[in-house]
Amino acid sequence: MSLVIVGSIAFDTIESPAGKVVDALGGSAVYGSLSASHFTDVRIVGVVGTDFPNSAIDLLKSRNICVNGLEVVEGKTFRWSGVYENFNQAQTLFTELNVFADFEPKLPTSCSSCHTLFLANIHPDLQHKVLDDVKQYSLVACDTMNYWITLCPDRLRELIQRVDILFINEDEIRQLTGIRDIFAAARSIHDMGVKLVVIKRGEYGSVTVSRDSFYFAPAYPIPQVKDTTGAGDSFAGGFLGYLTEVGSLDDEHIRKAVLYGTVMAALDVSEFSVDALAKTDRATIDEMLGNLKQWTC
Repeated sequence: MSLVIVGSIAFDTIESPAGKVVDALGGSAVYGSLSASHFTDVRIVGVVGTDFPNSAIDLLKSRNICVNGLEVVEGKTFRWSGVYENFNQAQTLFTELNVFADFEPKLPTSCSSCHTLFLANIHPDLQHKVLDDVKQYSLVACDTMNYWITLCPDRLRELIQRVDILFINEDEIRQLTGIRDIFAAARSIHDMGVKLVVIKRGEYGSVTVSRDSFYFAPAYPIPQVKDTTGAGDSFAGGFLGYLTEVGSLDDEHIRKAVLYGTVMAALDVSEFSVDALAKTDRATIDEMLGNLKQWTC
């Protein structure tokens, strides 16, 4: 079974207390795809400029990520720069959309029918377009951010009614629903038809709320956090990658998906850019999962 991920592909310049990187590979689709590739077949859909190096494409291919949906357009790849004075939120220095400004997702035939579709953090109109173009999926998930909640809340609510899983953080779900209590807010999202609401809580982990239960998971302790860029995308990639691997949404597998997502987010923040996600292996991931299970008992 396969997972299709539609989102941004970028070069990031990031500075944190742990150091600095310039034009490092990033973007929601890249983080999510590299994370998920440790569990299932992944197909990435996004746009890059003619400056996108073959080495980056080779990296994706080395993780058996299908790049048929990678569109190359004349111009420069999306770039973002930020500084982390603390790791809860980056201060954006600049955003250059470049070719991403005119991005219209085009699903190749190989991506039109798969088990799982992840609409990573892009404009809700683009997420709608993808859903209009797909033929068949068993599971559809989306991510969003406060910018879209402010800019186009009605379109976002319409989108949420079309998906099975919503990834969102604490502040965003309060903003979207107008409800302070995150559990009551999640219930209101369920009323839109969503099966699972995964609420990201940063250094405090996450809580996943279904119609009948909820599951807390702490963050995995990392000796030194270097870069939290892409942590949420890495979490979603691990979560959805595992669910695609097992092809089930029962409680046992949802709980394990949460733990795998937690592990992948921890690996992400342990290095700059996608370095840890690209270098790790399933044995290391499963060892970390075993540790996390012991710590959450």
